[in-house]
Amino acid sequence: MFGREKKSSSPDSSLGIEQQQQQQPYANNYYDPDIAHPAAGEYDDDLHVQCPPHTTQRRLVAKIDFRVIPVLSILYLLAFLDRTNIANASIFGLREELNLQNTQYNTALTIFFIPYIVFEIPSNILLKKLKPHVWLSACMFAFGLVTICQGLVQNYSGLLATRFFLGLAETGMFPGSFYLIGMWYKRSEAQRRYSFFFGSTSLAGAFGGLLASAIGKMENVRGYLGWRWIFILEGLLTVVVAIVFFFIIPDFPENAKWLSEDERTYVQNRLRKDQGRSAAERSIGVKDIINVFKDYKVFVGGFMYFGLIVPAYGYAFFAPGIIQSYGYSPIGTQLHSVPPWAASFTFAMIIAYFSDKLKHRFAFTILPICLAIAGFGILITVHDNTRLQYAALFFVTMGVYSAMPVIVCWFTMNLGGHHRRAVGTAWQIGFGNIGGIIATYSFPPNDRLNFFHTGYSISISFICLSAASCLVYAASIFWQNRMRAKAPTDLGLTEYEKTEKGDLSPDYRYLL
Repeated sequence: MFGREKKSSSPDSSLGIEQQQQQQPYANNYYDPDIAHPAAGEYDDDLHVQCPPHTTQRRLVAKIDFRVIPVLSILYLLAFLDRTNIANASIFGLREELNLQNTQYNTALTIFFIPYIVFEIPSNILLKKLKPHVWLSACMFAFGLVTICQGLVQNYSGLLATRFFLGLAETGMFPGSFYLIGMWYKRSEAQRRYSFFFGSTSLAGAFGGLLASAIGKMENVRGYLGWRWIFILEGLLTVVVAIVFFFIIPDFPENAKWLSEDERTYVQNRLRKDQGRSAAERSIGVKDIINVFKDYKVFVGGFMYFGLIVPAYGYAFFAPGIIQSYGYSPIGTQLHSVPPWAASFTFAMIIAYFSDKLKHRFAFTILPICLAIAGFGILITVHDNTRLQYAALFFVTMGVYSAMPVIVCWFTMNLGGHHRRAVGTAWQIGFGNIGGIIATYSFPPNDRLNFFHTGYSISISFICLSAASCLVYAASIFWQNRMRAKAPTDLGLTEYEKTEKGDLSPDYRYLL
């Protein structure tokens, strides 16, 4: 599904596995606990973990791909669609019918992020406690129901209430899905999966524009304006899918009933070799949360994502208004919003492919960021060429929405173990989404008169913040890898102590 995995082969009989590991102990950035290595059979490509005899590594990874990635991608596509379809609804009369004045529309966008940010970490803890198929499908059903209610509101207060509860229901979708994906794949193969999953935001933008252009024609059907039908029909779709997904959303590898016993063991062993033992059997406590925040890199990871959230949500919420300013009709605006989203998905998958192939992340955050800066630079300086301005939107979406999944994958997959990954992922997403609040006010109502100069300037500033944070994070893990390579690894730590330390263990090497 995501390209052919290398087919592994048995180690050379003239050189034992232990000798190979001594010669290249960390060449592939993996954690090296003391587990037994079989002497024959098919092995994972660079980790020397034996695959069950009835299958191959490539077939098993493909099986995981088809059970994990499409389901979570559809889930997040609908979540992002229900979150951002208010931008499409505003083109079809939402502001006028609810009589929204001044910054009331911006406030309605902002209130979504308050519960969304606050409950990120508790949500991931509940995900681990209740199992993913229960928690994620329940959240999905809830935000679909709230979206339907959003189409029935009669005033500004009702809109605020539904946006608040929408944020509460969606809080677990993104960090929970990223956390779950991270517990299925090795770091060297994760980026394509993360980017495909994250690309559902781009597909949601494209799909939302197409849907809105069609649904918007239902003006005055049953006495409702077109914007109400956008919420009602898209929310109803989410509710129906949520019921089906209760039965098919995958759980963690150790609980996957669709894998045989030896397949589950193999998946867990290959992840243990790559990332360290996960401590999945132990619940997350307050001490675990505190310990995560003792690592300064966790805060740097938050700023990496935070810097890109501002332009990402700025575009998602205000792109229809920007495109409409180029002289298109409401239907034409929706249709012209589709190509930039589609281009961003394609470019993100290209970036992910080469990032995984080269087993490198840093350069593939900086290159898309530079592309986004170029796009905003054009938008700030060019005001009389709508074709060039429209082309610049492609640069913006391709840059921002390609760098974001790399940043989250890079940070998430460098966190070792269930506890650090669950808390760290939720923190990065939760803190980063504070940028969503800034984004909702970055394009004030009168900014259109000034060619959206304020919104573009704010966006480019935060992109630079993200680039600087990526540089700090890369320098930090490069330095720590070098220090650990020089230091003795045999510090008398037990396997339990190494497991508790996660990526802070002296045996661990970060992926740059």
